[in-house]
Amino acid sequence: MEFNQGSELLDLCREQDMPISRVMKLRETEFSRISEEEVEEKMIKSLNIMRRSAKEPLTDPKPSVGGLIGGESRKLHQHALAGRSVCGTVLQRAITYAMAVLEVNASMGVIVAAPTAGSSGVVPGVLLALQEEYDLAEKEVLNGLYTAGAIGYLLMRNASVAGAEAGCQAEVGAASAMAAAAAVEMMGGTPKQCLDAASVAISNLLGLVCDPIAGLVEYPCQNRNSVGAANALICAEQTLAGIPAVIPFDEMAQAMYHVGRSLPFELRESALGGCAATPAACRRTCEIFGN
Repeated sequence: MEFNQGSELLDLCREQDMPISRVMKLRETEFSRISEEEVEEKMIKSLNIMRRSAKEPLTDPKPSVGGLIGGESRKLHQHALAGRSVCGTVLQRAITYAMAVLEVNASMGVIVAAPTAGSSGVVPGVLLALQEEYDLAEKEVLNGLYTAGAIGYLLMRNASVAGAEAGCQAEVGAASAMAAAAAVEMMGGTPKQCLDAASVAISNLLGLVCDPIAGLVEYPCQNRNSVGAANALICAEQTLAGIPAVIPFDEMAQAMYHVGRSLPFELRESALGGCAATPAACRRTCEIFGN
């Protein structure tokens, strides 16, 4: 069940008459040399951590190490409870949960790096929001995680998921692609549609720079996770409606990598450019480090 390209993954799905989630699960059993039951146990553990990190800050927010974020998800949650949300239920929950996970990460809590700590809110935000809105079984959410994992694996193998190497497009962009593909499978889409959604998700965030204030994974990282979640839902919706991607996933992954390598050092997690170089950010950096 090995595959190294999106095209090879689609061939396997077609030949074996399986969804991406099933192919990825079988690959994991072969690669890790453990049983399907053991693989499932590991995925259940990851999902439980995701759910906890997405929910706890709504009632028990904690300040981040740098003090740049903390409590934003509770504000969003309370705003929705007051009936004043301008977003639909799915989107409102997705961005709330995505921001909550970043709060947990920034306060040294336990999260699932999917694919990185800095982009860890996107996948749980989207999957949990869809589960709650459509009353999806736990098994369907787990299948979404396997599909997300397949996309993440392909991007790690053929492009990058590191902000220091290819900018935020490689972190939040990758997470958004993973979540988009997962959402499509969870809502009944085909393997081809999953990869189409992932391709469009990457293209929408192409060129996004990595410019964390004070070098901390706090701001603007938290907001960008909410953007990644929203982007994933948009791409899933468009794909499920029958709008195909013009650029195949494999080609889009390569394009993302080349764009990322073209970004200057200042815009690849150095905290020397973009948001991090603004006067306001520099003042906050001095406050954090006591300069």
